[in-house]
Amino acid sequence: MSNISYYTAEGLKKLRDELSQLKDIERPKASQAIAEARDKGDLSENAEYDAAKEAQGMLEMKIAKLEELLAGARLIDESQLDTSKVLVLSKVKIKNQTNGMEMIYTLVADGEADLASGKISVNSPIGHGLLGKSVGEVAEIKVPNGTLKFDILEITRD
Repeated sequence: MSNISYYTAEGLKKLRDELSQLKDIERPKASQAIAEARDKGDLSENAEYDAAKEAQGMLEMKIAKLEELLAGARLIDESQLDTSKVLVLSKVKIKNQTNGMEMIYTLVADGEADLASGKISVNSPIGHGLLGKSVGEVAEIKVPNGTLKFDILEITRD
């Protein structure tokens, strides 16, 4: 099973920066906290030592998860994107058939999703339902409270 995720240059840089922060700054801090707690005496009754070891374990898990994400990360060449259908990094203008409301979303990888700035994950129900659709098609998307129908009005690159 491959865990390939597609990222923009900005999203990939953000992942790499976070990993660098954890390895270069947080990891030494965790080691220092363990050393300080160890110096305080009997380890069998040292709650501070146990907490520091647990925090280090959580940090190492986070680092491993980020390294796994980066191993499967692929950079998207935005100049090669096809605007005839909805793909990752497509900017899509849609119209809700029920209330006539128009929305514009950019489909991105999970780690780059930010609804406030109009970026939705390709793995979200709406993102997944829009993938592969063309202008003029209707996307029927199942959501917890029923089915939404969206007209695909326009597809552009960001």
